[in-house]
Amino acid sequence: MKPALEIDTPMTRAELRASLSLAGIYMLRMLGLFMILPVFSLYARDLAGSTPLLIGLAISAYGLTQAIFGIPFGMWSDRVGRKPVIAFGLLMFAGGSVVAALADSIYGVIAGRSIQGAGAVAAVVMALAADLTREEHRVKAMALIGVSIGISFAVSMVAGPIITGWIGVQGLFWLIGALALSGLAVLYWVVPNPAESVFHRDTQALPAQFLTVLREPELLRLDFGIFSLHLILTATFVVLPLVLRDFVHLETPQHGYLYLPVFVLSLLAMVPFVVMAEKKRKMKAVFLSFIGLIAVAEAGLVVLDDSLFGIGFLLFVFFTGFNLLEATLPSMISKVAPADLKGTAMGVYSTAQFLGAFVGGTSGGWIYGHYGLNAVFILGAAVAGLWLVLASGMRAPRHVSTLLVRVGAMAEDQARLLSEQLLGVAGVAEAVVVAEDGVAYIKADKQLLDRSALELLLAPAEAA
Repeated sequence: MKPALEIDTPMTRAELRASLSLAGIYMLRMLGLFMILPVFSLYARDLAGSTPLLIGLAISAYGLTQAIFGIPFGMWSDRVGRKPVIAFGLLMFAGGSVVAALADSIYGVIAGRSIQGAGAVAAVVMALAADLTREEHRVKAMALIGVSIGISFAVSMVAGPIITGWIGVQGLFWLIGALALSGLAVLYWVVPNPAESVFHRDTQALPAQFLTVLREPELLRLDFGIFSLHLILTATFVVLPLVLRDFVHLETPQHGYLYLPVFVLSLLAMVPFVVMAEKKRKMKAVFLSFIGLIAVAEAGLVVLDDSLFGIGFLLFVFFTGFNLLEATLPSMISKVAPADLKGTAMGVYSTAQFLGAFVGGTSGGWIYGHYGLNAVFILGAAVAGLWLVLASGMRAPRHVSTLLVRVGAMAEDQARLLSEQLLGVAGVAEAVVVAEDGVAYIKADKQLLDRSALELLLAPAEAA
């Protein structure tokens, strides 16, 4: 009899190819969104009609359209297919880049950035990854895509200023458009075609269940967390490039050379705390501490806004906190969300993330225009402080991992019985078998899980 659980077996070559190529598409798109972040404020002063508010809006406009169209694009792909929707989104992104590159006013850049965000294919990429991987390896595929997001952000912050020094911001927009078009080549020449595209509860949002996840206080705390994190990030980079140029007297290309050691050291610094959070089961303590680090870094920028060493150190503190929280929040969503509604919870979470970026850019620009540079850092510290207060009331997350196992088609009463039997296995904290999906959605503590009992229980269903 074939074992039911294959989570310890390697991915097939086809699954690995699909996961890496889709991660590459995701990375190319995120590079396009983020490379403009550390340089646009410096360029925008020379655009016709530019004001601090409109500069912030141009930086963050993509967040609003991404939030609006992200979930609908995923639903659309269920009907017309994944690849056509991804291709359409990449073409929109490239088109928005061209509009921004040709713009001679701030309004043209705002339009271009809005079009970029409207090509909202993130959810569709996740759905295609789910089509191309077995349930038992879905988490690995999503992890590879998650890693690509982190890499793209780090590369963007370093490369954006350096490349802008070579080709200017207009040239950067042309490059961003070319990156989007190269994603099309990857999509059709490298990404395999799925045998079929079906709805996946672990990666896609189920609109009928939005109210269920919106009523869960623990999920709302995490949604507010990602909203706050990206609000703070975007607001900070409305003014930080100006601080580096006007107070520290760093030319634009040199900004990248400051960010490079900051990112390398911050990524190294966060690793022991990730281990502590997961292995030592100190998730809540680490989580709250790093929200505090964000608040301290923002407050420190008010005081040390003319010291290169001081800003470099505070950016190290900020990005150590940012990188850990950015990596930890999706994991916490997975632990808190109902086992069969992870995709819906992540859909709401992603919407909150992009809305946070939009609010951060617009509020940062407005506050800068009315109250000055330091007021934006004060905003960041205040938002982080509010987040810390709200997060302090959360329950300590359970140390569980998500397991998906295909059990095959079965009647509703069989699915209910199997769910009850799964809950009786040592280490299983939550189990839902969805008859129409033919999938068991399980949350288990891997340290306590009785794998032999779980395999024994699930193997007959698979063999049948």
